[in-house]
Formats: sequence, structure tokens, C-alpha cells
Amino acid sequence: MIFNLINVVVVVTVGLVGIAIYGMLVSRNLMKIVVGLQLAVKAAMLAFILSGRLNGKIDEAQSLALTVIVTDTVVAVVALALVVQVRRKFGTLDIKAISTLRR
Repeated sequence: MIFNLINVVVVVTVGLVGIAIYGMLVSRNLMKIVVGLQLAVKAAMLAFILSGRLNGKIDEAQSLALTVIVTDTVVAVVALALVVQVRRKFGTLDIKAISTLRR
């Protein structure tokens, strides 16, 4: 395998997506789920920049990445604020413990 920039970015992107999916599906802690979501967004941003470089439109990809960074920051702040409120109300971040919907 030749280690050029494109191969490295693809491997890192796939690795980040794998870690994010694993973290969101396996973990029952809300904080870990938020971190997994953040990793997935960062992987998507890397994929946007790589596709922009491959298509010769790196400026558009970088501006899209900047937009993703701004919106991702807002989503992260809101999600973490909700996590803090859940912790205050229920005393735990375990999804099974805070589930109030019963069959």
C-alpha cells in the first residue's frame, strides 16, 4: 500500500466512522454518545475536504467544512447542555436508568 495523502485520509476517515459507530451503539452513557456523534461529524468533514481536493474544488470544500464546524459546535453545546440537565434531574447518564417509557 502506498502511503500518499489520499490513502491516509481515507483510512483515517473510515477509522473515525468506525470508532464513532462503535461508540454510539455500544455505549449506554450519554456523554460517550455525544463524543461518538462528534467523531462522526469530523469524519464527514474530512470526507468533504477530500472530495473537494479530488474534484479540484478545494475552496468550496473548505468553506463547507467551516460551515460544518460552526454548526457542529452549536449542536455539541446544545447536546452537552441537555446531558447536564439529564444528570441533574436523574442523577445518572445511563440510558437504561433514565428511560421513563415502560411497556
